[in-house]
Amino acid sequence: MRRGEEMRERVRALLPTIAANAGKAEADRRVPDENIRLLKAAGFTRALQPLAYGGLELSPEQYCPVVVDIAGACASTAWVAGLLAQHAHGLALMSKDVQDEVWREPDTLVSSSVAPINEAVPVPGGVRLSGRFGWSSGCDHAQWACLGFRMPVAEMGGMMLPFYALVPRGDYAIVDDWHVAGLCGTGSKTLEVRDAFVPDHRIDSIIAMNTGASKGFGLHDGGIYRAAFVPYFSFGFSAVAVGVARRFLEVYRDKIAGRARAYTGARVAESAPAYMRLAEASHMVRAAYATLSQDWREIASRSRSGRLPSPAELAMWRTNQAYATRTAIEAVNILFSGSGGSAWFSHNEMQRLWRDANMAGAHAYSDYDVATQRLGRDLLGLDPDMAIY
Repeated sequence: MRRGEEMRERVRALLPTIAANAGKAEADRRVPDENIRLLKAAGFTRALQPLAYGGLELSPEQYCPVVVDIAGACASTAWVAGLLAQHAHGLALMSKDVQDEVWREPDTLVSSSVAPINEAVPVPGGVRLSGRFGWSSGCDHAQWACLGFRMPVAEMGGMMLPFYALVPRGDYAIVDDWHVAGLCGTGSKTLEVRDAFVPDHRIDSIIAMNTGASKGFGLHDGGIYRAAFVPYFSFGFSAVAVGVARRFLEVYRDKIAGRARAYTGARVAESAPAYMRLAEASHMVRAAYATLSQDWREIASRSRSGRLPSPAELAMWRTNQAYATRTAIEAVNILFSGSGGSAWFSHNEMQRLWRDANMAGAHAYSDYDVATQRLGRDLLGLDPDMAIY
């Protein structure tokens, strides 16, 4: 546990600087280089990297609260740095050859675009890959990208199955198309690949990475590497939402403490609706964090056991993350709607927090409607609907 505590303390010392850079992140539409440099130095981006490559191998309950901390300073930085750190877990499940290649320099970072939308063409020794791969958060800071794709598998009668490919920076172009209303600083731009050759050792099956059959599964002794890919990849989405909501509680409390009603001059802090909103939102954020904390412990325990999670566990963890995200957003919306017209000024931190919180819930993994369909079917003993992800 000591490694996690030390890293968290180092990151906490950086939060004032990260918070001061939040405006720059929005204006530049990418996380400032300074933030990533500082988080690298603190060891955060190596939190889930194997010890063999200079990483820390932190467990979920050590790692995830740090993402919450960072999100309170800058949601975009937390979103990007979290994904850059979490990708190390996925890479550790792939072939040793690609791990040696990517982590020749231990601080190498990997961004992603994991939805397997594009198709690849199998060729001797690998595949030829082309297409546009969107939503690659933090791609400006990465030297490699993990890209999802589909291809026919001869052993399965030509069935199209999903895979991940590790592609070096020289094999794709970054398309500067990130113009959004929330999480503006994530720089989640599109990557364009034109007929790149990807050798077999840089490819692994998405299904295999979640079922213990990937090329590097069990290669590292740390408990977090005897686990499914998806829970570790998705940690940050809900953690960011809760971190933003925690910060909004602070900003709202400080605002109403000194706010007076227009026209009447009455002190808002003495208004029952104002402090009732604060109380309700505090309860919601506390409940969301407690839900996530329990899951972080369960995921860690399951990983240490060496037994892969059941479909029921995966469905529950997925739904809990989506529920915590939705609850955090609702808490922010309750407070924002009671914050008055000044909250809408572009210089007011509240409007940025409100936009970032709601954008955090827009990720496909955070779709509560989809998550509850999966969980509901599982609770009723129905077969999984493969059209629902």
